[in-house]
Amino acid sequence: MEENKNETAPAIASAHDDFDWSVDKRNVTSYTNEEKQKYDAAYENTFRSITDGEMIEGIVVGLTKTDVVLNIGFKSDGLISLNEFRDLHNLKTGDLVEVMVVEKEDREGHLHLSRKQARVTRAWEKIVEVHKTGEVVSGLVTSKTKGGLIVDIYGMETFLPGSQIDVKPVTDYDQFVGKTMEFKVVKINEAIKNAVVSHKALIESDIEAQRLEIMSKLEKGQVLEGTIKNITDFGAFLDLGGVDGLLYITDISWGRINHPSEVLKLDQKLNVVVLDFDDEKRRISLGLKQLTPHPWDTLPETISEGALVKGKVVNIEDYGAFLEILPGVEGLVHVSEITWANTPINAKEFFKLGDEYEAKVVTLDKESRKMSLSIKQLTNDPWSDIESKYPTESRHKGIVKNITPYGVFVELEPGIGGMIHISDLSWLKRFNHPSEYTKVGSTIDVAILNIDKENRKLQLGHKQLEEDPWNTLQETFAVGSVHEGTISRKDDKGAIVQLPYGLEGFAPGRHLVKEDGSPVKAEETLPFMVIEFDRNEKRIVVSHARIWEQVKYEEKEAVAKEKKVEAAKTKKAVKDVQGKVEKTTLGDLGVLAELKKKMEEGDGQ
Repeated sequence: MEENKNETAPAIASAHDDFDWSVDKRNVTSYTNEEKQKYDAAYENTFRSITDGEMIEGIVVGLTKTDVVLNIGFKSDGLISLNEFRDLHNLKTGDLVEVMVVEKEDREGHLHLSRKQARVTRAWEKIVEVHKTGEVVSGLVTSKTKGGLIVDIYGMETFLPGSQIDVKPVTDYDQFVGKTMEFKVVKINEAIKNAVVSHKALIESDIEAQRLEIMSKLEKGQVLEGTIKNITDFGAFLDLGGVDGLLYITDISWGRINHPSEVLKLDQKLNVVVLDFDDEKRRISLGLKQLTPHPWDTLPETISEGALVKGKVVNIEDYGAFLEILPGVEGLVHVSEITWANTPINAKEFFKLGDEYEAKVVTLDKESRKMSLSIKQLTNDPWSDIESKYPTESRHKGIVKNITPYGVFVELEPGIGGMIHISDLSWLKRFNHPSEYTKVGSTIDVAILNIDKENRKLQLGHKQLEEDPWNTLQETFAVGSVHEGTISRKDDKGAIVQLPYGLEGFAPGRHLVKEDGSPVKAEETLPFMVIEFDRNEKRIVVSHARIWEQVKYEEKEAVAKEKKVEAAKTKKAVKDVQGKVEKTTLGDLGVLAELKKKMEEGDGQ
């Protein structure tokens, strides 16, 4: 079988085996193989040598309704869709255009060219170059996309983020579609041939150039025009034409303002003066009030010492309040100049911001720009005739203005008042705090005890309105007397005992024991014995234990006394018997022995 396979099949004879295919119709013999190869090579050399992906120029040799016929010097012409020439409105035969060889021969054997890919490639090369050099390029905003805009640069689509459109936030992207703008290429991605452009970078560079120019020409005291671009709690920022400056709130007006928006508005144009600037930090401090004279320098002659003025409360401190007489001109009402009274006054409780007051100018110093004012001097000093209006021992009604641990401050009239010491509230009761007896705002009767005109102080009393009851209580609560009392307060030292007639007594702890040994309890009512009475110190000391201790003592004394009496009787009887008996008998001896025993027992008691 293998031998049969290797054998050559016999040739099949045909009718034209003798036909010479190298002879043409004219019966002329064709080129030899060597000649044919020679002439084929010569023919091939008449065409350009091209490779796929090559950029090449071609001549438009024909135009159809759908395609452009392009001759690139190759053995066949290429067809390119007319859509790729939409940007060339006047395309005509003979025009020279650049294209890319996509394929020398596609599946159908045609030459595949593309002008679009050639443009994209050239565009990317230019974009990479301008990214390196920082050159400014023009582009057409073609459409809006998520987060920004699409920009055609050199025929290639690039991305313009919304944050890179302008230095100010942009919300309406549609207004830029169809516009030709200038950009900087700020980012490229070689792998996916993607580029990000920015219009904001151009604006910032222009602003920076303007800023450097403005900063180089700045001088202190220079007056510039600015536009308010932002208002904050502490001031306003002004655009000075490429550079920002801060107008601090204290430099807006000579008068006090709570917020810059009270006098300034956004986009308002102002003339301001340069107060200071820092080249390194690029900070410029501006002033507005400095363009007008200081109010203290143009103070009216009507404002002088002794003059009456009106002002608005613009600041309150612990030591007083500041009244604004004119914008930038303030005076201090010290707490001591609020009222003629010598009682402490809290300025923050007396004054309210924004309230207006009339005051008298006490002192005026234009050089230091200080003014002291007085409200109390608008009225006569009530202390000038205090002795005649409030003589010692006179009685009056007053209002409780303040309560402290040591006394009660009472106002008799505006500017006149004094203090009732806690010990002068009651003859009989002792208070831990005056608030146990009265409260702020209550009306109370007082007696004038003493007048200190120099220090503007009155010593007042309340208990002095009645006679001292201790003068008549000494007999009622004599030492040894027993009274019913109730425990009102109790501690480790003893207890306060409420006694008749509103009196209070003190029982030491050791005197608060009952007969059965149990302690006396709070709120318990029991008999108490007075063991000490001090009228000068208004002090009564009582004891419950002394009552039952004294009863036991008296019982013991009675028993002892009775035994002594019995012993005395026995002793007398023995003497009587001894005197009568002349002779002793055994019976008498027995009686005497018994009597002697009783006597001895009596002596032992």
